[in-house]
Amino acid sequence: MATRRRLALVSATSFALFDTLVEADLPPDPAGAVGEELRARDVPVPDDWADAYDETHVDAPAGAEVPLPAHVSRALASRGVDAPGNAARRAVVAAFDPSVRTRAGAVEAVAAAGERGPVGVFANCAVPELVGRVLVRSDLARDDFDAVVSSVACGWRAPDPRAFERVADALGVDAARLTHVGSDPEVGGGVTACGGRFFDARPGAISDRLSAIE
Repeated sequence: MATRRRLALVSATSFALFDTLVEADLPPDPAGAVGEELRARDVPVPDDWADAYDETHVDAPAGAEVPLPAHVSRALASRGVDAPGNAARRAVVAAFDPSVRTRAGAVEAVAAAGERGPVGVFANCAVPELVGRVLVRSDLARDDFDAVVSSVACGWRAPDPRAFERVADALGVDAARLTHVGSDPEVGGGVTACGGRFFDARPGAISDRLSAIE
């Protein structure tokens, strides 16, 4: 889709990616999956790696997204382990390599939203490259969206309203003109803090219920 001009009265729609547009088989044990990939790159994995992975190592502001490679590097460093070069990033990217299923009605819902105004996708995702890989493996296409925004790229994680402000800005509208479609009201509902609307995509096919936005 071609990006539209910023107009004060234009309404836009954003979709959550995971569990709304797609289902992705992410690792049930992220620490274990990352640990395996670190070992494959000859990085020593501490005996208490699961504990190190679960600890907070980056003092980030509330609502900020911490890129997972940075977290992994700090977790290793806390145990005296150095991950040379970009080993931590490569291990993280390799650990999150899911199969993807497009949710029923997702393609139709995105197309219908595009008839109303700019349409985007937002993903809470701390893993670099994952959002692009998931879209490529789905029945959706990057060109279906005027903007693709991830928390790792914009720096803020939903439900923080700054995440939705970044999405609205990328779509060229005021945040108050944004409707966010998601399957988790506690996360997607954060859009209301900046004046936008939340549309609960549960249950059933998204396209079957999209008319409720009108």
